Amino acid sequence: MKIAHTSDWHIGKKLMGRDRGEEFKEVLAEIADICRREKVELLLVAGDVFDTYTPSAEAEEIFYSSVKNIASTCAVLIISGNHDDYVRLTAAQALSEELNIYTVGNNLKALDCKKRGNCYPVQSEGGYAVFENIAGERVYINTLPYPNEARFKEGKSDESFADKMKRWIDYGERGKEEGMSSVFLSHIFAAGGKAGDSEREIDLGGARAVGPDLFPKCDYSALGHLHRRQKLGENIYYSGAIMRFTFDEAGQDKSINVFDLTKEGVKNFKTVQLTACRQLARLQANSVEDGLKLLNDNAKAIAELTLNLKTPLSPSELSELRACENLYSLKMSVASELSAGYAAENAGKSSSQLFSEYYLSRFGADVPPDLLALFLSLTEEE
Repeated sequence: MKIAHTSDWHIGKKLMGRDRGEEFKEVLAEIADICRREKVELLLVAGDVFDTYTPSAEAEEIFYSSVKNIASTCAVLIISGNHDDYVRLTAAQALSEELNIYTVGNNLKALDCKKRGNCYPVQSEGGYAVFENIAGERVYINTLPYPNEARFKEGKSDESFADKMKRWIDYGERGKEEGMSSVFLSHIFAAGGKAGDSEREIDLGGARAVGPDLFPKCDYSALGHLHRRQKLGENIYYSGAIMRFTFDEAGQDKSINVFDLTKEGVKNFKTVQLTACRQLARLQANSVEDGLKLLNDNAKAIAELTLNLKTPLSPSELSELRACENLYSLKMSVASELSAGYAAENAGKSSSQLFSEYYLSRFGADVPPDLLALFLSLTEEE
């Protein structure tokens, strides 16, 4: 069976307050084209379809029209991520299943098993589904949406997170037959994964990391949550986000994974580049003139410009810079002994690190997790 793996669409996410709706449409249309070109039979979407629990009507329209386009080519199986309201995401299930689009939320509702298109579910219970293509090939999918106690409506207990993860994963394995080709589809933070600025640090703490020993025995683990494309161990993959969401992702490739899953395991694995998403550029200049030239040279990229100046900007210089449509973020540093020392001391630190250090110096204690989460929600680190 030909399978594609993508995740972390984050439809509706803005960059420095700027809407990127047209870019989302173009990237999702490109994914549909890839599925047609590669003859994909089943697309796996590993969570974070939307960027917020309450996406705008525009974001929902982009999702519905785009996923319908994809489903004209192949079956689509989606799980909810930590940014998704799984109740809202699965609300249209009765309609979407008729289009061969299947969504699994934390209620782990079984899929409707009917023959639709060239690939469709033939068996499903809470937490898993078996898909079959017209050649009779079957794949078992263990579906685990973003797992936590609240989403599964579980009360507090002495059970460790590792034990809970094992129980949740084992639940999705209960229908697997010996020797069946299988995939683990989940939205989790796997131990050893590399996070970036566009993931909330508060959600990626080590206490919630899932060790490789907890993963089920399967041919391919299709994960979402981390936005950087990466492989962990023998068969654990993050496909990565479909767009570049923060400037620390400048230069990162964006892609989806495509492979054949056979009785002998994964064959013909490849990453297919996404070219419709705009490049991000981090630029530095020592004068406004040089900064404007850099912005012009990178006109097709979304730019963050840092100006190292000896004197503050004049109103006319600021107007010239603001006239550049690709300038999304402007940072300025006016040289002085004090500012130079401060910049060197804090170079490379994230906003959350700086906030945590400030709180510790001000109050003599670590910042409370809920306060840090609130701070992160007001920054671009989300």
